[in-house]
Amino acid sequence: MNKIEFFSKHDPKIVPVLQRATIGIAGAGGLGSNIAVSLARTGIGKLIIADFDKIESSNLNRQQYFIDQIGMPKVIALLENLNKISPFTKYQMHEIKLNEEKIPFIYKDVDIMVEAFDKAEMKTMLIETWLTNFPDKPIIAASGLAGWGKNDLLHSRKIDNLYICGDEETDLQTGISPMAPRVGIVANMQANLVLEILLKGFNADGRG
Repeated sequence: MNKIEFFSKHDPKIVPVLQRATIGIAGAGGLGSNIAVSLARTGIGKLIIADFDKIESSNLNRQQYFIDQIGMPKVIALLENLNKISPFTKYQMHEIKLNEEKIPFIYKDVDIMVEAFDKAEMKTMLIETWLTNFPDKPIIAASGLAGWGKNDLLHSRKIDNLYICGDEETDLQTGISPMAPRVGIVANMQANLVLEILLKGFNADGRG
């Protein structure tokens, strides 16, 4: 496969924009692995991804991994899978637990940051750290994606350089688990917002 074949359905004017972009993803679980796959398929030039977890069998119902990868670090398995999808994206993986000190170092060169954590306290920490250190760079977060159905409640909104995707209501709790359809929808809302920000000035059909 060559670049011409891979990008043959894209408007040629947007390909250089996508290939020049570097996107950060914090987390490689249900949101992060789906976001990464979508962005790799679109032709983003570089993805920087960090996560410290290993794959468990319970992850396979919504995350972009396979049975034979159970027990592997998520970032290692995701790199393996992404390389099979697109050789035209560079991948920088970090098997690490992110905190206030590591985030500005690992993601200093990204154009857009994407939050893909499960826990509310980690989401808050990332958003606050990002907006403090990089107030002029967008961050796209997720809030409210557990359960199923209720498509009409899913939305995105913007507060300065913070974008939020989800229903902003549904919390993870016993009996209300994250399921593949809704997780995938919100992850792809986040990925779609990345493209919308990068391709500002182009029409939605990809033409300038």
